[in-house]
Amino acid sequence: MENAVRSERTRQAAIQAALAIIARDGPGRLTLDAIARESGISKGGLMHQFRTKQAVLKALLEHQIEHFEKFSQDYLASTDPRQPEAHLSAQIETLREAVSEPHSVAFAIVAALAEEPDLLSIIRDIDVQKIANIKAEAADPELAMLRWAAARGLVLSSVFGLCPFSAEERERLFARLLDARQWDAFAKANR
Repeated sequence: MENAVRSERTRQAAIQAALAIIARDGPGRLTLDAIARESGISKGGLMHQFRTKQAVLKALLEHQIEHFEKFSQDYLASTDPRQPEAHLSAQIETLREAVSEPHSVAFAIVAALAEEPDLLSIIRDIDVQKIANIKAEAADPELAMLRWAAARGLVLSSVFGLCPFSAEERERLFARLLDARQWDAFAKANR
């Protein structure tokens, strides 16, 4: 097997092990030793890929960002090009997916925040472009930002265990945030 292929497999196995540890045991239990045990990779093999826990967290965030960016792009590709506020819908749908997926970016964010708050600048930088896209297509940019922020709040409150809503209630709220017709009517009534 080619070294590059073997190296990428080892890297992906380590990332999946890190996600499993965070989901099962919490971010405080994420160590290089735990990743080596979980993945079956020797500590030396793991250290060849990731010199530090911070390097694992950065790779974990990047992996999850890539996963959800693909989800968002696939959503946009399957959407009618004439749909108003397609980027907003894609972001709300992606946030809904993040909260419903067991090994989601939400866990990676919690781990990064707990261990290395500076890594969150990666997410902030990506969000700047997402927000620019949403504002550019919105008839009412402030209302669009409120809808995006509400969806983000549902995810974060769920991740931190602060969400007072059942899964069914949260799902209904996401559906309402996605219902462009009701928001269009709201915007027109308040002009």
